[in-house]
Amino acid sequence: MRTAAASNTGTEELYWEARGVGRPVLLVAGSPGDGGQFEAVADELAADHIVITYDRRGTSRSARASGWLSTSVTEQADDAAGVLSTVGVGPAVVFGTSNGAAVALELALRHPRRVAGVMLHEMPLLSVLSDPEPVASAIGSLIGGAMQAGGPPAALEAFLRFAFGDPIVDAWTPELRERMLSNAEMVFSVELPAFQSYRPDPAALARCSTPAAVLVGDEQQLPFFAEAAHWLATHLATAVTSTRGAHGPQFSCPAALAATIGAFAASV
Repeated sequence: MRTAAASNTGTEELYWEARGVGRPVLLVAGSPGDGGQFEAVADELAADHIVITYDRRGTSRSARASGWLSTSVTEQADDAAGVLSTVGVGPAVVFGTSNGAAVALELALRHPRRVAGVMLHEMPLLSVLSDPEPVASAIGSLIGGAMQAGGPPAALEAFLRFAFGDPIVDAWTPELRERMLSNAEMVFSVELPAFQSYRPDPAALARCSTPAAVLVGDEQQLPFFAEAAHWLATHLATAVTSTRGAHGPQFSCPAALAATIGAFAASV
């Protein structure tokens, strides 16, 4: 059974979907936070889990509220808690990828009773890097050049091709591609400033009692993801786990990602 709704989740009207039976699993997308990224993964997990996906605040099918000009990772985490409350499930295993991993982490820190375990995949924590300037400069140049040539949609496409790779972006359905690129102005003006400045509180991480997995893809060639993951794992007193794929396993190897999530869910 699959349910889709746009409803007030306590903090905002958000579009969400729930499918399957069993233990609840919440999947949190990066930027742009369109839950349709997880279509294949959710279908794989639905035999044994209630799988919840959603479009984050102001993204795709979650209409942007008038006057919403800034966000924070804590606001995004409270939205995720509202989705779990609205769906009416118990503590969920939460998987977040990229900027969605920051949302998943803050959800576990702020609403621990709603989270049975948290999986953090390739969080781009530039704020903890020993030398963030080369990474920030390279990404800024990429976005700036594409923005000048074709405006926000062209800049977002360039950013997504950098993050996911051309084969993944080229394989998107026309509907998903249109939805993803429709978020361009919001991503650059609202989301990225909040996520790029995000730095988890080490003391809060040390106090975190929620089981956590920190993940990096075995095909990831950008070393800053591994550096950020090791920083996180150290403060969460866990290890970095290698998983299939690179920054977009929800697209490149959904069955393997679903198996990884399912195994973690069974262990917590």
